[in-house]
Amino acid sequence: MPFHPVMPGKETSITISGTAKMRLYHTGKLEIREPDIRIGRKNADFGQGFYLTPDLEFTMRWASTASVVNEYELNENGLTVLRFVRDAEWFRYIFGNRRARDTAISDLVIGPIANDTIFDTYGIISSGFLKTEEAMKLLMIGPEYTQVAIKTEKAASRLRWIRSFHIDKMDAEARKEEQDAFSEAFAEITEEILKQHADTEMHGGTSGTLR
Repeated sequence: MPFHPVMPGKETSITISGTAKMRLYHTGKLEIREPDIRIGRKNADFGQGFYLTPDLEFTMRWASTASVVNEYELNENGLTVLRFVRDAEWFRYIFGNRRARDTAISDLVIGPIANDTIFDTYGIISSGFLKTEEAMKLLMIGPEYTQVAIKTEKAASRLRWIRSFHIDKMDAEARKEEQDAFSEAFAEITEEILKQHADTEMHGGTSGTLR
C-alpha cells in the first residue's frame, strides 16, 4: 500500500477546540500524575504519545489483574485536534504509523482503536499479504472503542490528574465473549479473502499487497 500523508477529508478533520473538557482514563501498572508523551511506542496506532480512552467500561474490561487506572480531565481549549472515524484515512494513518511514519501535526489525535491492538489477529492484517481493501475489511471487525493520543507538551499540560484506583479483578466473562465473537467473525472473513485469492490465482490473476 503506498504511503500517503494524512490530509483532512470528509470524515477526517483538524479542529481547534473551544472550552470542551473530556474525562479520560489510562491503565497501566503505576499511578501517573505527570504523563510523559515521549515514552510511548513510535509505531502505535496514532504514533508516539500518551494514550487514553473516554470509555471506562473498555478500560475495566481490557485491563489486566492488579492494574492501576488513572483518571484525568483534559481541557481542549486552544488545542488542535485531528479526529478520525473508521474509514480509509484512518486506515492509512494507522498503517503509516506502524512503520513509524507519523506525518500528522496536531496536539491531539482522537479516533477508533485498531482491532489488532486489542485482539489477536495473528499478524495477518499487517503481513503485507492482503490487498488494501481486504486489510481494511478485517480491521473494521468488532466493537469500536475510542482512543485519545496526547501528542504535544501543550496538550499534556492541559491534562489534569484526578485520581487513581486499582483493578483487582477483571471482567473475564465479558472479555471472553467479546474475544470469541471477534475471532469467529475474523475467521469467517479471512476464509472469504483466502478463497478469493485462490480463485484469482486459478484464473491467472495477481493479488495486490500492502506495501
